Amino acid sequence: MTGGARHARAEPFPRAASAALANVQLRRNVRAATASIRVKRAAVVAELPDWEELRAAGAAIKDDALARLDELLLELEGSVRRAGGVVHWARDAAEANGIVTALVLAEGAREVVKVKSLTTDEIRLNDALEAAGVRPIETDFAELIVQLAGERPSHLLVPAIHKNRREIRDLFRERLGLPALSDDPAELAEAARLHLREAFLRSRVAISGANFACADTGTVCVVESEGNGRMCTTLPEVLITVMGIEKTIPRFRDLEVFLQLLPRSSTGERMNPYTSLWSGVRDGDGPRAFHLVLLDAGRTRALADPAGRPALRCIRCSACVNVCPVYRQTGGHAYHSPYAGPIGAILAPQLDGESEAAGSLPFASSLCGACYDVCPVKIDIPSILVHERARVVARGRAGLEGLSMRRLGRIFASRASYERAQRLARTLQRPVARGGWIGRFPPGPLAAWGRARDLPSVPAQTFREWWESRARS
Repeated sequence: MTGGARHARAEPFPRAASAALANVQLRRNVRAATASIRVKRAAVVAELPDWEELRAAGAAIKDDALARLDELLLELEGSVRRAGGVVHWARDAAEANGIVTALVLAEGAREVVKVKSLTTDEIRLNDALEAAGVRPIETDFAELIVQLAGERPSHLLVPAIHKNRREIRDLFRERLGLPALSDDPAELAEAARLHLREAFLRSRVAISGANFACADTGTVCVVESEGNGRMCTTLPEVLITVMGIEKTIPRFRDLEVFLQLLPRSSTGERMNPYTSLWSGVRDGDGPRAFHLVLLDAGRTRALADPAGRPALRCIRCSACVNVCPVYRQTGGHAYHSPYAGPIGAILAPQLDGESEAAGSLPFASSLCGACYDVCPVKIDIPSILVHERARVVARGRAGLEGLSMRRLGRIFASRASYERAQRLARTLQRPVARGGWIGRFPPGPLAAWGRARDLPSVPAQTFREWWESRARS
């Protein structure tokens, strides 16, 4: 695996989305949850008169960090080492998994507790740990649900957004051995709390991701809502953080901007319930050893592309996911990446490189622009989607649709060809044209293409033909 998001055996998005589109319960769960978050976000964003200035500041800080990433990463490495931490560099997912697994085994640990982390989902760290005989325990409530179900997360922020209370109750009854459990949210939360408490106390190693890392102080920041992250970063003896290199920001004071943008955009809260900050290690306070794994996995490739580079500004808030009409119909599993929705449609192809599944993601969008309107760091996602689509076409991955479009281009370039095509289409459409629309396509590739599109039929008379007949009469 060369990139971050692995798609080697994944299906292209249109085929993967078919199962989700047929799952009425899943679509109902996703629509209800995203609608609730959208309403909360809009209310708290409206409270800030300088919201647009904050967005501009966040974008400027991230752009500055990306432009100077080579020097900032070296500064971060020096700051972490001076604070007593150890820095590791990983070119790809395999190297990162190897580093983390070796560190865990060196401690003699056979289980680890984990803070919710998209980066470790991206590199499939849990699979690597289990292959080495280490049991990873997800401590975020939604991540625990997904892990018990043997599924992948379907949302950046709410990994189990596709499940409702009754489905979670049934899962806990089966996997945690709690036959009398009800679907009351408080009772479900208490069951998870009791399940995790012993793991927090007995685990000697914890693994986290990072929302931000400050180059000037070596401070790593994790924000979360349940307190499980605070438990993981303070109780175990060893803390291992896996972080994409784009999470680096220049200064500690830059956190002021992002800690206003992130909670409002992600959960619709004014501030995160738990914000954990740590700089290396300190005697008698927290872990006795801290390891920071800096992961590339396609990020320098994305950095080298001026048109795609703004995707690396992403602070993983998921605001774009919640407003996306495509995501609301399909959920996140169809993306085959922990980065679902609009940001996944531009980030996963850049990290993953060449796979067919990743190449299909830029087309999983209506280009409505709602994602750009809500992005707290002003990522112009629609423009990058168009850029990524052009790259797919240039690689010859557009398949039959691409060939058809090239043929249509030649037809549209010649008036004579265009008029011949119109006459031919009028004849061919007769069996399927009803009321001015193509109702259905005959069996074949066009049948699949037409299932998701409304296509007007060719009119019986064009304007030019009408004008000429009028002149003759």
